[in-house]
Amino acid sequence: MTVQRIQKEFTVPALKSLLKQIPFVVKGFHSDNGSEYINRYVAELLNKQMIRMTKSRSRHCNDNALAESKNGSVVRKAFGRVHISQSHAELIDSFNRQHLNLCLNYHRPCHFPTIETDARGKQIKRYRVEDMMTPYDKLKSLSDAELYLKPNISFQWLDALANRHSDLDAWKHLRNARKVLFKIIFGQNNKVA
Repeated sequence: MTVQRIQKEFTVPALKSLLKQIPFVVKGFHSDNGSEYINRYVAELLNKQMIRMTKSRSRHCNDNALAESKNGSVVRKAFGRVHISQSHAELIDSFNRQHLNLCLNYHRPCHFPTIETDARGKQIKRYRVEDMMTPYDKLKSLSDAELYLKPNISFQWLDALANRHSDLDAWKHLRNARKVLFKIIFGQNNKVA
C-alpha cells in the first residue's frame, strides 16, 4: 500500500482497498505504533470487519522486524534507495497491485520452516530446499485451505491468475513495467536500478 501522505484521507481508503485485494479472510492486523494506524478511523474499519488489531510495543525494535525485513528485501530491491516524490504515490501503488504483488505472491519462492523437536524437547526450525514454495502454494497446502478464502473467491480463479504467466515471464513483465514507471518518474535520461 503506497499513499501520498500519512493521513486518514489517504490511509483509510488505501487500507479498505488492500483488504478487498486479499483473497482470504483477514482475522488480524498488526501495525507499528504510528498514528497512521493507531487511530479511531482505522479501529472503526477493522472493528466493522471483525479484524483483531495488535500493535508493536514501544521501544521494542524487534517487534517490527517483519516489516523492516520487507523494506529491505522487497521495497528497496524494487525501487532502490533513491527519493521518489510523494506525488508519484498513485503510480507506485498501481504498479504494486498490477505487477509486484502478483510476482511476490504467485512467482517468488520463499523458505517455510519445518519444525523439528530434538531429544530434549527443544523445537528447531529447519529451512530445507524442498520446503520452498510461493506464498500462494503455501496457502493451498494448508488443510481445509478453501475455508480461509473469501466467499466469492475460489482456487480455480486464483490458479488462473497464478498460471497466466510462467515465473520467468511474470518477472520479465515486472522488469519492463518498472522501466516504464521509472521513465515516468525520473524522466527518459535518468537510469535507476
